[in-house]
Amino acid sequence: MPQELILLLHATFGALAILASLWVFAETLTNTEASQWRIRVMSLAAALFMWLSYLLGGYWYVRFYGADKALINAGPWPFAHSFVMETKEHLFLSLLLLATYLPIATFGLTAGRSQVRVLVLWVAAWIVLLGLSMEGAGAIVSIGVKVALLGKTITGMSP
Repeated sequence: MPQELILLLHATFGALAILASLWVFAETLTNTEASQWRIRVMSLAAALFMWLSYLLGGYWYVRFYGADKALINAGPWPFAHSFVMETKEHLFLSLLLLATYLPIATFGLTAGRSQVRVLVLWVAAWIVLLGLSMEGAGAIVSIGVKVALLGKTITGMSP
């Protein structure tokens, strides 16, 4: 599988996890008996998508990121690795834990359990917010590679 496809699937599964968590949030706002099945299925989907994103991103990081890291650190945006990627690596673990916990919480949710409803709303909201932050951080890292390569291209051009 080409490295670009792995990276694309990593971001795609992350986005799908965000959308599934948003769905859980919206369904939990009404929290009817009819919505219980959809809440549980989407919470399982969110966890599955987040784990797929983690596994693909981890593989890509170990196998391919070294070259990009060297480019970023030598380019005009070294903070894209030293701050953004380092932060992303650490925050993602809490996101993965939240996504893993979401189905556990939703399977304890019933129409009459308002405390569990509040918990599910908070967990789903945090997944959406942290997930969007991860998507933005990934974009900054990608731009860090792009500006480094652009700088090499411009510097390497003859007058």
